[in-house]
Amino acid sequence: MNSAPHLPPSNQHAARLWRGFLSARVLVAVVLLGLHLAGLALGQPITVAVLATSGAYLAAAVALRWLPRQTERLQRSGWHWRASIGIDLLAFTGLQLLQPQDSMSYTPLYGFSVLMAGVLGSRMVAFGTAAAATLAMLLLAWWGGLRAGSDATGPYLGAALTGTAYFIVAWLAHELATRLLREQQHAEQSRIAAHTQEAISHMVMEHVSDGVLVLDRRGQVRLANPVAQTLIGRGPEATVPFAFTPDARWQPLLQLAHQTFSEAQAQAADVTILHEGQSPMGLRVRTWLTTPSHRALRDEHELLCVMFLQDLREMEARLRMEKMAAMGRMSAAVAHEIRNPLAAIAQANQLLSEELHEPTQRRLSEMVRQNAERLAHITEDVLDIARVQHQMSHAGSSVFALDDAVGRIAGDWQTAHPERTIKLNFFARQTQVAFDMEHLRRVLVNLLDNARRYASHEADALQIHTQGTMGRPALVQIWSDGAPLDKSVQQHLFEPFFSSESRSSGLGLYICRELCQRHGATLHYSRRALDLPRGRVEGNAFTVTFRPSSRPPDAASLLDTIVV
Repeated sequence: MNSAPHLPPSNQHAARLWRGFLSARVLVAVVLLGLHLAGLALGQPITVAVLATSGAYLAAAVALRWLPRQTERLQRSGWHWRASIGIDLLAFTGLQLLQPQDSMSYTPLYGFSVLMAGVLGSRMVAFGTAAAATLAMLLLAWWGGLRAGSDATGPYLGAALTGTAYFIVAWLAHELATRLLREQQHAEQSRIAAHTQEAISHMVMEHVSDGVLVLDRRGQVRLANPVAQTLIGRGPEATVPFAFTPDARWQPLLQLAHQTFSEAQAQAADVTILHEGQSPMGLRVRTWLTTPSHRALRDEHELLCVMFLQDLREMEARLRMEKMAAMGRMSAAVAHEIRNPLAAIAQANQLLSEELHEPTQRRLSEMVRQNAERLAHITEDVLDIARVQHQMSHAGSSVFALDDAVGRIAGDWQTAHPERTIKLNFFARQTQVAFDMEHLRRVLVNLLDNARRYASHEADALQIHTQGTMGRPALVQIWSDGAPLDKSVQQHLFEPFFSSESRSSGLGLYICRELCQRHGATLHYSRRALDLPRGRVEGNAFTVTFRPSSRPPDAASLLDTIVV
């Protein structure tokens, strides 16, 4: 019965209006047929032709209204619905002609056709329908005068006056329909724009790095992006909207929102959120109030508070990394300028030491040599940062057997340090890893040097473990039985220029981590206890976990290596 689903979405309003006119036609046809049947029952002179015309008009009106395909076809095709208006004019005129003289008048029904043409058609169609109705009324006035044998002008004047009213009705209906159509189009464009803006806003909120909350005066959260859900201790997929419970942990946010509403201006503050079973989370919160443009919308329930949440830990980490990067660039420039004068000092000291014979003088010369070498080592470490970053941007990964590569690197290190013994525990078998061979050498050599510095002199104090079978991730671990690191040291362990020793540049672990990240691996520190022949011993473990590799082993790695 309903034809709207078959029509385009932009024609839904026109379809409803068209169905309304079709329903009105059915109602008019039912009333006409009912009046004629009632008149026939009361003994009025109702002819068979009038009854047949009324019945045919009712059947046509019902068919047009309740046949979906016919309704859709008439609504889309101007010719067909104009023809339906013409049929109405002919039906009403025919009823008037077939009606006995001095009986009921059907001419007021012309107004229905004029109204339909003014709303659905153009101005010319509306005026044409009004003109047709006026001509029909003049024809009926002439026919009535001819049958009555009268030549009175009253019926003609009445028809002209009614026709004039029809023209006015047609013009007004068309103007109102045109204005409503423009308003409808504007509303549709506004709806599409609002829908597009909403989609963009949701996309921005989903991908923005800051948490976004939208609250009303009652503390009800209207919108929340996944980052905000995580920061306030809810899952990213938690339902929205929701209300903050009267819990102490939410009070900082609620108080800041109430202050924003009460003072009607933006606020900014650092607050602490306490999550159950977790450490306190520091947040930097900024708030703004929405400002509805229309005065009618300036209601307290329409104002919303928009909160932007930032994790203070991430902000401090980014700031620290930016400072470190700037310090690294400056240090590299300074180190480059220091290297040449330092080389001249070392060479001059070497030449001078050949002419010194006094023990005190030779001891002072040796101190100059040692400190010059220390400065040269620090300078090379600083310059290594730039070299590593340059080489990492150009280097690729090769695929090789983990146990074989670690065995060769450990053997070379053992040859350079014969006083130390490394216990090898290989459990990776033929596991292949994706890494640059020389970069892996640098990482392992640096980790072994650090482990040797803090390990005891026991035979099993320094060990290497590999893993990569039974579906477990491939890794290599350097373990030593050194003392545990302080928590303050662990927090900054992989930061550049940080060291717990005064004679270290603090760049070794930072370079190792950068090399691992370049090849998709991770480097982390942990305390691990091993069961050794001398008992259960705890030690420091640095673990390199490799990313999975499905490539076949390469014959050789890249040549852009770093000199150790």
